[in-house]
Amino acid sequence: IVSRTLYRWWRWHDGGGLMIQGQIMNTYPEPPVTFVEGRGTVLVDSQGKEYLDFLSGLAVTSLGHARKEVVDAIATQAGVLTHVSNLYGNLVRSEVAGIIDELLFEATSVHGKVFFCNSGAEANECALKLARRMNPGRFRIVTTTKSFHGRTLATLAATGQPEKHAPFTPMPEGFDLVEFGDLDAVTKLLSTGEIAGVLVEALQAEGGINTPPKGYLPALQQACRDHGALFMVDEVQSGLGRTGAWFAFQDEDLSPDVVTLAKSLGNGMPVGACWAKEHVADMFSVGDHGSTFGGQPLAMAAAKATLETLVAIDAPQKASHASSKLAKGLSDLSGVAKVRGRGLLLGAELNEANAKEVTLAALDHGLVVNAVAPNVVRFTPPLTVSDNEIGEAILRFGGALDEVAAKGSLS
Repeated sequence: IVSRTLYRWWRWHDGGGLMIQGQIMNTYPEPPVTFVEGRGTVLVDSQGKEYLDFLSGLAVTSLGHARKEVVDAIATQAGVLTHVSNLYGNLVRSEVAGIIDELLFEATSVHGKVFFCNSGAEANECALKLARRMNPGRFRIVTTTKSFHGRTLATLAATGQPEKHAPFTPMPEGFDLVEFGDLDAVTKLLSTGEIAGVLVEALQAEGGINTPPKGYLPALQQACRDHGALFMVDEVQSGLGRTGAWFAFQDEDLSPDVVTLAKSLGNGMPVGACWAKEHVADMFSVGDHGSTFGGQPLAMAAAKATLETLVAIDAPQKASHASSKLAKGLSDLSGVAKVRGRGLLLGAELNEANAKEVTLAALDHGLVVNAVAPNVVRFTPPLTVSDNEIGEAILRFGGALDEVAAKGSLS
């Protein structure tokens, strides 16, 4: 077995970097490159080529690759204690919960409690269960078109992209989909008295970098209050400084009942969290929910170091500063119609529906980005990205746009 494994590795390594999927399930396309090293905003592939990482593993490495504070914390904790069951306590988990609650207290003026897990989907699963627990007899959840809340069956059913449902029908019951920004549609559903909660992204990421109409989210929050439904905000991708505030919902001074986090929380270590106001969190009883690896010491050490560093560098301010330069540079490029989003959660809306082709060309130019809609390319660089790196990324993306445009004119 070992010999066969080494042979497969040799075939890949000796074959110019072509990754042979082997026994990996076919849930992702064949990777065009294989990365073996990262430092700050730079990634290095198996052939030694360097790239500017303006995707950050889907808004995960907000402090950049191999951030010293996080590396040191993981290494130290690994040599002390990596895991114990949640039947027992560990000191780091309590510290991280306190930091998260303090950030959300500053944003909402209300204290809460935290459930730890491993991903955004799991954090949203926790939110869905809280909504049902809070409203016995009411189990329906309202979500919006173009939303994305995860890949488990329940969070996929909550996701407002029906094309992703098709292979797995019938989907779990209990989810009502409305147009993003349509307050009347939500209010009509809330008036039935059957809705346990509303789950919404304050800034949609996977759906195409979509910002809600001004006033929609505050009115949605009030409608939930009026009808006794939980107002739950998915900040899995937008949270922890990325949009120029600690949380995207702060743009309109909201106070959600539940907030879900993941992505950048561990700067690459799988960590998810569901925060709920105390009176909501207290609806859970012992045994209502759980996660074997949620809140384990190794992941919590990474989360603690990440959060403390994000606070120390004033992550929202860094995102705001970098956003201005990146947004302007992108908007000035031929082929870009406009720039969507806030902070360092931006989408370059292209004149043509060729986003996938452009992202592949960008990769050839040494820039990592991805397509989130047929005509939208996502930019989520580390919050620590430098002005020089932004300038270089704009040059490389412009080169990719020109290359694709030239091919189109020849065809």
